[in-house]
Amino acid sequence: MKESKIKVCSFLPAATNMIYHMGLEEFLYGVTFECHSDKPKVVHSYLEGNDYSSEEIERIVSESKQMGKSLYYVDEDLLKQISPDVIFTQDVCDVCQIGTSYVERAVHKLKKQPQIIPLTPHSLNDVYQNAILIAKTLEREEAAYHLLAGLKKRTDKITNTLRTYNTPLKRVMVMEWLDPIYNCGHWVPYQVSEAGAVDMLSNPSGYSIITPWEKILQYNPEVLVVAPCGFNIERSVKEMDKLTKREGWNNLLAVKNDAVYLADGDLFTCPSTHLVDGIELLASLFYPELFPLERRFRNKCLRLPNMKMADEN
Repeated sequence: MKESKIKVCSFLPAATNMIYHMGLEEFLYGVTFECHSDKPKVVHSYLEGNDYSSEEIERIVSESKQMGKSLYYVDEDLLKQISPDVIFTQDVCDVCQIGTSYVERAVHKLKKQPQIIPLTPHSLNDVYQNAILIAKTLEREEAAYHLLAGLKKRTDKITNTLRTYNTPLKRVMVMEWLDPIYNCGHWVPYQVSEAGAVDMLSNPSGYSIITPWEKILQYNPEVLVVAPCGFNIERSVKEMDKLTKREGWNNLLAVKNDAVYLADGDLFTCPSTHLVDGIELLASLFYPELFPLERRFRNKCLRLPNMKMADEN
């Protein structure tokens, strides 16, 4: 196979995912430790391999911010060996992934200076535009439009079904962290909207913020989805007592409705085109009578308090 003209390193899983979704992995030569890829791992985290609680992670992150240190580092020898032409990075959250400023320091010593392209999505549409930017950079723009057309068909199906049945808007909440509790921000509120609900505690296109428990009790969501950033459902189960032991928990409408769910955080906190998977999952959690849970999601969510799979009775 002829070597690709453009060598790319992706320093965020979202870009890696989209590159694979568009069938452009031949251009990819290096990724981060969190990417589901067999490409060489160029970026690592000091938290890698540790099983910290959400409270401990919050403390470590806060201390790192105060000290001006990054939680991530670059394998500079491997980066030099790859000698990429392009590096995709991000400027949205230095907690979730390595930031552009740290990448710039790492590449400063390279003889060939790669083009650094930050991806800074704040909304769902921004994520779609990032797919186009990636494809354009790789001179394969048509791959992005093909992918996005398929995604639109999937979201249109949800919208049309909700309209057909004149479905009333549900009052929901998506939590991005457990201790302390964070609401959802950036593109997640748009996912909620596409799934036929509203999260009045969210922060569309903005950062998630600490949300007082009293405010959640007052809001009293009909459906509660707990999807901590970077956690899968097995990891989240270990810390659910941080919620269930709070005063007033049993009075929440979502609890009374048996409509509290755990969901894999990657379906919501990783700004890739697989956010549409998250939209489809949310639609199934919000309106199970209209959108039966697909088999592919059965290991991606749990229903509380009985820890039953979301599609079980």
